[in-house]
Amino acid sequence: MDLLWDGLREAVRLIVTGDREVLEITLRSLLVSAAATALSLTIGVPLGMLLAQRQFRGRSVALAFVNTGMGMPPVVVGLLVALMLWRSGPLGELDILYTKTAMALAQAILAAPVVTGLTATAIQGLHPKLRLQIVALGASRLQTLALLAREARLLLIAAVMVAFGAAISEVGASLQVGGNIKGETRVLTTTVVLETGRGNFDVALALGIILLALVFAVTLLLTLLQQRARRA
Repeated sequence: MDLLWDGLREAVRLIVTGDREVLEITLRSLLVSAAATALSLTIGVPLGMLLAQRQFRGRSVALAFVNTGMGMPPVVVGLLVALMLWRSGPLGELDILYTKTAMALAQAILAAPVVTGLTATAIQGLHPKLRLQIVALGASRLQTLALLAREARLLLIAAVMVAFGAAISEVGASLQVGGNIKGETRVLTTTVVLETGRGNFDVALALGIILLALVFAVTLLLTLLQQRARRA
């Protein structure tokens, strides 16, 4: 119990004093995870809408792959991304291994199946005749997709929350493709692992508390947006 209070006091001290390194790590965590979330939405929302609306051979298998992807082990994703970005790998010429870009890419790969699955579920949950009514009114394909997304906006905002949570809380893949380099790729989760390994449990707890506070703040903003959209 004393260790928990020590961690809480250390978290308050780091926040109140405006520790520069902690601030940089926190902002880096937010930047990388926000980029990963945006990328996962760019991939997952269109794919989810496609799987929800189109009937084709192998659709159930594709949905099963998406659902399986929701539980992908981060260390496996990190290993595969690292192999792809290695100097001798197929994407080695990009020279982005052990960078924030590589971390955002790995996090996006982990979050994309979640976004895809939730989007497909949201669209499939709409009334089956809604799309036909929209098309009958003369809407283009893009307008149809936009109107369907508007109707499913509550679950789509929930997908954003889950994607961001999955990205910012990830540690295994981030360590493998980012390297936890001080001043470059060190984020909150990897720093918690580092400080725990060093036996600095108070600092690790403090950073964990800051991470939870950051996730809560972002989730709160998205929840307020979701509830506002619900009343619209």
